[in-house]
Amino acid sequence: MQQEALNRAFAALADPTRRAILDRLASGEATVNELAEPFAMTQPAISKHIKVLEQAGLVSRSRLAQTRPCKLEAARLKEVSDWLDTYRILWEDRFDRLGDYLNKEGKTT
Repeated sequence: MQQEALNRAFAALADPTRRAILDRLASGEATVNELAEPFAMTQPAISKHIKVLEQAGLVSRSRLAQTRPCKLEAARLKEVSDWLDTYRILWEDRFDRLGDYLNKEGKTT
């Protein structure tokens, strides 16, 4: 994943409202009005959040008659997850080595 796309994705994911929108879209497409329902904010405010998610490639919109339903772009989330997995593996290895060291030290003292 190119650096700028990764930066946009993490910036979009940093906001709890945008993460909640992604959670909702994980269960299927929704209109802006449907996405706005659980939030105490205006439809234009939700639209701004959706625009950030679109720019990050995490959400897309199509045109269906008079509506523009939003859809989760799971492939971009997978790219973010794949990038994070590199570091997860690194930290798990370090924790395993720390655990081995602590177990060894505990048995010799």
